[in-house]
Amino acid sequence: MQPLVLASSSPYRRILLDKLQLPYSCHSPDIDESPYTDESATQLVMRLAAEKARAVAVQHPGSVIIGSDQVAVLNNLILGKPGTKENARKQLQQASGQRVTFLTGLCTLDTLNNHAQTEVIPFYVHFRELTAQMIENYIDKESPLDCAGSFKSEGLGIALFEKLEGEDPNALVGLPLIRLISMLNNININAI
Repeated sequence: MQPLVLASSSPYRRILLDKLQLPYSCHSPDIDESPYTDESATQLVMRLAAEKARAVAVQHPGSVIIGSDQVAVLNNLILGKPGTKENARKQLQQASGQRVTFLTGLCTLDTLNNHAQTEVIPFYVHFRELTAQMIENYIDKESPLDCAGSFKSEGLGIALFEKLEGEDPNALVGLPLIRLISMLNNININAI
């Protein structure tokens, strides 16, 4: 089997990839993640997933590189990682009672033949009506400052939601494993 490399520094993506019980290494891509002018959220995550994979491929010839990128979209605006409590507060206030779309770009790059498979996997989160106190309590308990949309669905963030919709709940965390398994199967890397 070709070596697998996860082009990410995200501990959340590593935890998800561990579920497949395949040997892999991690290499953090060093790319500019700024959106282009007039680039849609779908175009952005597709481009960044592929750019992350290609950036890491330079140091890992002969490997299969997995790149992924995610954004949250609310009313056609991209919500990034909040970085601060104030930004997290604003994002959760905006999401209150709304449906937020999470788009995850996924790319596998087989460096032996330079063949890339790239897709965008959507996932939808319907937020409860959140009070200011609920938001403060949540941010204090979980500190989701490094998560798109300001929550961790694998933790207490689940209490913020009314409903989840999508093909793969792992997509919400940042690595759609169902689609990844299919992509890896296409290049003869099988989890089972």
